[in-house]
Amino acid sequence: MVLVTLIGERQVKEGNEFVYTGPLSECKDCRLKGVCFNLEEGKRYRISSVRRLHHSCRVHEDGVRVVEVETVPVDAVVSVKSAVEGSTVTLEFPKCGEIGCEHYRLCHPLGLKDRQKATIIEVKEKVKCPRKRPLKWVRLA
Repeated sequence: MVLVTLIGERQVKEGNEFVYTGPLSECKDCRLKGVCFNLEEGKRYRISSVRRLHHSCRVHEDGVRVVEVETVPVDAVVSVKSAVEGSTVTLEFPKCGEIGCEHYRLCHPLGLKDRQKATIIEVKEKVKCPRKRPLKWVRLA
């Protein structure tokens, strides 16, 4: 299924990725808000195609362009016990604060929220946690 939305002209480039953070209050009266707000909040998307149609916009100084987007799987870690392909898990971000850890981005992935539900589409390898937590690297939809 093709997802169509509007992206600020300066951000429009095929292959660019972004996390949809939700509607803006400045847009509540816009006639195009249904196209801008049709994505799922907190999900990561990639621009797969850029269309020629352009619109003026109150938020984006150079206007917006119509684009096709696709969801992008996100890599994260889950407990070894929860790492089952096809299962739905509730993410629990570790409260370790080890910002310098090589796996920090897997423990706190961009585009996902703590306590958010996600589906595991691929189970990768075990992650060596400095705090000795039994974790597995997974890809989520």
